[in-house]
Amino acid sequence: MTRLFILSPASCRGQRARLLFNDGAAFDAARRLRTPDGLPLGEAFAFLSGLYFRGKLSYARAFARPPAGSPGVVVITPCEGFKRPDERVDVARLQRYAAVPIDGAEPRYRRPLERDARALARTLDGDAEVVLLGSVASGKYVDLLGTVFGSRLRFPAEFVGRGDMSRGGLLLRCVAEGRELDYIPVAGAIRHGPRPPRLVPRPGLWRIVTEGDGIPSQEGG
Repeated sequence: MTRLFILSPASCRGQRARLLFNDGAAFDAARRLRTPDGLPLGEAFAFLSGLYFRGKLSYARAFARPPAGSPGVVVITPCEGFKRPDERVDVARLQRYAAVPIDGAEPRYRRPLERDARALARTLDGDAEVVLLGSVASGKYVDLLGTVFGSRLRFPAEFVGRGDMSRGGLLLRCVAEGRELDYIPVAGAIRHGPRPPRLVPRPGLWRIVTEGDGIPSQEGG
């Protein structure tokens, strides 16, 4: 079976975004974002979101098995549909993202996402699965994606009841252990549930969240 992953975006607002967009910031990611080459989208979102997006991106890259002609990993953006995590972005582009709400009623978000989802669906073979690594508790992703991908659209069953940080920690543990999660169809699934037991803290995981910057993470979905 072939499988590709759709990652929900990081928030381009909040404390970490203000730090990254600051013209006077001297840390590596901010400096490179201001160069003509910019930063890979995945790296920028990993800085903005911390543990959650790092977990999603690491996990998707480890376990993607895309069909020929399809990317293994795409990222939802607020106003440009799907983008690959290695696409370069600059400050102005991320600031445009910050101006658009992730809301199905917002045409600047909905129309590009629907366009790219339909284009991706046309490349899939008969048994391909599309796994959403993002929130399924609300309709901001699953309403549109479910309409396009139908029964192909799945999500990790262990996401139910977990918050963003817990999902990120779970995904990074799975990468370290070489263990893939079980995926269930979004359609008909119980998308809300009791919070599972907390994960046992892993100091190594926390270090890759903060990277020494001391700034709290600003999560997406």
